[in-house]
Amino acid sequence: MEQLLDSLNSTPTAPSFDTFIGYCARVLRGGGTLLYPTDTIWGLGCDATQPSAVERIYRIKGRPEGKSLLVLVGSLHMLRSYVEEIPEVALELLSSYPTPLTVIYPKARGIATNATGADGSIGIRLVHHPFCQALLEALGRPLISTSANLSGAPYGGSFLQIEDTIKREVDLIAPRDFDTTCGVGKPSAICKLNGTALEWIRK
Repeated sequence: MEQLLDSLNSTPTAPSFDTFIGYCARVLRGGGTLLYPTDTIWGLGCDATQPSAVERIYRIKGRPEGKSLLVLVGSLHMLRSYVEEIPEVALELLSSYPTPLTVIYPKARGIATNATGADGSIGIRLVHHPFCQALLEALGRPLISTSANLSGAPYGGSFLQIEDTIKREVDLIAPRDFDTTCGVGKPSAICKLNGTALEWIRK
């Protein structure tokens, strides 16, 4: 992975979108970490199926393990591969909710166990953002997405608000030109599935 990063860093001009997506996917498959824009705020990410990579995210944030992390998927097909069931009420909500939405599913499958809740639950967002969708397609696996701040500190909505400590610790940082959120700068809504019922945690 160090050779790959050296190759990217030695490029005289900023890499193209497609080139950077390819680098990101290879770094993440190798257990690397990424600071990147999402449909809400900038996030810290890694391959959500690799426990050692997830552990690195906890260390970068200074966050105790045991607190579950958010996961991004790029399609319903990918979502179905990593949860036991998607109730009809969730499908309806995913197709109609007007802003970014995280749904907490009762049982994850194939996700690193140190990213899930103690009960096996997992919060997943079907993301609509060009950078995230392209990366998820190239990676072929779900992506951890947690706020890019030190544990207990306020999160920043923009790249400029992210602490230098975070920027130094990650393997790759996405170019700011790839941030197309137009200043959304706030976290997603969150709801939890209880059977066929929904419990709203944040709207």
